[in-house]
Amino acid sequence: MARTDRVYKIELLIRSRGHLSFKALLDELEVSPATLKRDLEFLRDRLGAPIEYDRDLNAYRFGPDYRGQKHELPGLWFSETELYSLLMAHQLLSELDSDGVISRHLLPLLERIHGMLGGAGVDATALMRRVKIISPAKRPVPGPFFERVAEALLQRRQLHMRYLTRGRRERGERDVSPQRLVHYRSTWYLDAWCHTRNKLLRFALDAIEAAQVLEARAKDLPMRQVQAEMDAGYGIYAGSARRWARLRFDPQAAQWASREQWHPEQKGGWLDDGGYELRVPYVDETEIVMDLMRQGPEVQVLAPASLRERVRQRHAQAAALYGPAAVAAGPL
Repeated sequence: MARTDRVYKIELLIRSRGHLSFKALLDELEVSPATLKRDLEFLRDRLGAPIEYDRDLNAYRFGPDYRGQKHELPGLWFSETELYSLLMAHQLLSELDSDGVISRHLLPLLERIHGMLGGAGVDATALMRRVKIISPAKRPVPGPFFERVAEALLQRRQLHMRYLTRGRRERGERDVSPQRLVHYRSTWYLDAWCHTRNKLLRFALDAIEAAQVLEARAKDLPMRQVQAEMDAGYGIYAGSARRWARLRFDPQAAQWASREQWHPEQKGGWLDDGGYELRVPYVDETEIVMDLMRQGPEVQVLAPASLRERVRQRHAQAAALYGPAAVAAGPL
């Protein structure tokens, strides 16, 4: 029997029978005296159960101050392994967090988890330091904006926001109906129905400059529609008119490329020379070109011709920065 099951049973036995001796509890639980002592201490010190030892009865009972009063242990129980998993999930959320918003709301839960693990002699804080999640190029989202977006999403309300469209360097006011939050490459996005343009759009939360939750009910779209329209492209770029990129990785890079997921619908296969060919769908060249540039000479675009030419141009522009005519940059 797990500890969480045992402490629940101890509390239930004392409640139903009024009092039980230490031996009676041992017989019911079939544990060692040391284990039972630890469970009783855990109930009193960590969970606040009003259990005390009565010398006259030679038994454990609820204290006189609690007679006639209702006392309930928490209704949701976790094993120690599950508590460790919750700690790791909290650590992950902390790394994904925008200005500490999520961590702040989860703090009471975290404190309770630390308390429940404390009886096992485990330093939960030290445990969390042994897990590190690196989020490069993180773009933080101001806490108030994240909270308002989340509030509108969960309460199914429309959201009014001032938004910077960075590609055009334009600011605009618009009302949207939030459909879902998306976390991608160290920043947050909102998939929402834009009432200004009457279509589904994806907004970067760090580009929001003002936000207000409206009383108007949000327009609800089937999640299948949201997924079909927003998830078909490559990376964060949404759309439905897809093209397929054919990429060839050299034998050295193939060792890693063959194990990577560039897109859920990708197709790949090994080549006779040890290279690897990967086919991935995309709707906008922007992000796939950036990822291909990171691969340098280890990947070659085979098709389509437009993507191949775009990557060739970008490589030429990058090479020009290091040519003989390039001006050396001064000290930082």
